[in-house]
Amino acid sequence: MTKYSEFEFRTQPWFDPAWFDRTAFQGFNQFIPMKTIVIHCFDPRASEIPQAVADYFGDEVYPGENILDEAGNRIGNTRTLFAVSNAGGRAFSALQSVATMDYLFKVKNVVVVHHSFCGATAFTPETLVGEFHDHHHADISTMFDHDSLAISHFEESIKHDVKLLRASPAVPKEVKLYGFFYEMNSGELTEVVRDIPA
Repeated sequence: MTKYSEFEFRTQPWFDPAWFDRTAFQGFNQFIPMKTIVIHCFDPRASEIPQAVADYFGDEVYPGENILDEAGNRIGNTRTLFAVSNAGGRAFSALQSVATMDYLFKVKNVVVVHHSFCGATAFTPETLVGEFHDHHHADISTMFDHDSLAISHFEESIKHDVKLLRASPAVPKEVKLYGFFYEMNSGELTEVVRDIPA
């Protein structure tokens, strides 16, 4: 036991590891009905992206409200959409989150959104790798998916990310995939690609 062990699910007297038996596991959806992951850039100018996606689909709840028990403990939330933000809103960097969220919540949709005037359009992958090496004397050239380090063309980058998600073993084959472009000054969200399993 550590200082914070009392806050871990698995240390609670009521916790049952059988909950995670994959033959019958339904996820934590009875507590938090999460069904959609939105991958977007961490640029604060584009912080409205999750709400724009929720509005686009029409049946999503974002940001949602906490559900409290009689003692005031947070035991759930009404949110159905989970936001994952990273540099450029790239799918490669979000794969671990997608796998984890599917394990916990049985995800139905994964949405990639790239936004106008993103900083990732200001450089090339070669520039980023070279400058990092020059300034920090470290080689990061093989650490990341080369095509995910920058955005040279929005439509291509969005399609690349949806294709990368579909090809990844971290994304269940039945998950619906969507790619959008978000124009942050107008708030317009445009669907570029979708990949819906038959």
